[in-house]
Amino acid sequence: MEKKKILFFIYEMGAGGAARTLLNIINNLNRERFKPVLVTLNYNGSYESELNDDVTFIKLDTKRLSRSIFKLASIIRKENIDLVFSTIPRVNTIATLATVCSFTKCKNVVREADNLGGTFKENTQLLLFGLVYRMSSQVVSLSEGVKENLVSKYKLSRKRIKVIYNPVDIEKISVLKSEELDGSHDTIFRQGGKTILTAGRLVAQKDQATLIEAFRMLQKEVQSSLIILGEGPLKHELEQQINSAGLSGKVHFLGFQKNPYKFISRADLFVLSSQHEGFSHVIAESIASGTMVVSTDCKSGPSEVLEGGKYGFLCEVGNSQEMSGKMIEALTLPEDEKDMLRNAGIKRARAFDAKVIVKEYEEVFDEVLCKKKRR
Repeated sequence: MEKKKILFFIYEMGAGGAARTLLNIINNLNRERFKPVLVTLNYNGSYESELNDDVTFIKLDTKRLSRSIFKLASIIRKENIDLVFSTIPRVNTIATLATVCSFTKCKNVVREADNLGGTFKENTQLLLFGLVYRMSSQVVSLSEGVKENLVSKYKLSRKRIKVIYNPVDIEKISVLKSEELDGSHDTIFRQGGKTILTAGRLVAQKDQATLIEAFRMLQKEVQSSLIILGEGPLKHELEQQINSAGLSGKVHFLGFQKNPYKFISRADLFVLSSQHEGFSHVIAESIASGTMVVSTDCKSGPSEVLEGGKYGFLCEVGNSQEMSGKMIEALTLPEDEKDMLRNAGIKRARAFDAKVIVKEYEEVFDEVLCKKKRR
């Protein structure tokens, strides 16, 4: 059987969840049936070194997404690509237009990963994205909540949308979580008390400010330290908040970590304070690591991953007092109940195992490619 070439297109293989998702799909794709080709803009991404050696990796000679349409179309023709897969709205738009402009029989699948919209300008932009998405061969949503957003704000038909959760590389996590910490990081976990951890870009969407305020309230009940993994433009503002709250020495910014699992698995509690998410890959990774979770009940992923609070604790978005209360509740559970919750979370995470999820993507690719043959 001739292998089908699947081109994966993204800005860069950087530190975000979208890049991690593509990495998991690419590395776990069935090599007997598919040949992966990765195309990015001219950036150096953190996850590039983790790509399997057999992946054809091409960087466009531009850092401007708007200038990549015809460059990508040329690669589709030159490499005889059968299907283009992309994620993130603007990238999806370029991938779809490039597929059309390639003047080949190539098909494309676009993936939507977040609950976007809100303002008039944002909602209008989503309607335009929706018009382009209708030109694609298939739309994939990473949660039921995102699917509803695609229907209501992008005005897409439900029949065109397939829900596939994010793939979590459980096998990789089980290996990496036992990696030793360096001395300075190990010291944080040995300070005494409980260790709380969060991970994500330091941007408004992730709302670490609410978590820091909840952490301040927590100090009255539970001795603890807070570790923040991630980088972003709000770091200085968050540092000022920490100093004003008298939390210096208790909150530690460790930046982007290539292996976050060795931190997550050692933490007593993982907390997600996001205002909105599509799925929340990091929550699935946390329960797979055997760590308890407190998360905002934001649209739309956390509640789906945790099944309405069955596998973790949910609190209102932006409510630092409720978040603090849920953190106290989790940290003060009897040890046997903590163990039950951790073990239940590990079992729940198996539903997102990369080996299971990638097969679902392969089925979508097959369906789209078979439609091509019937034409």
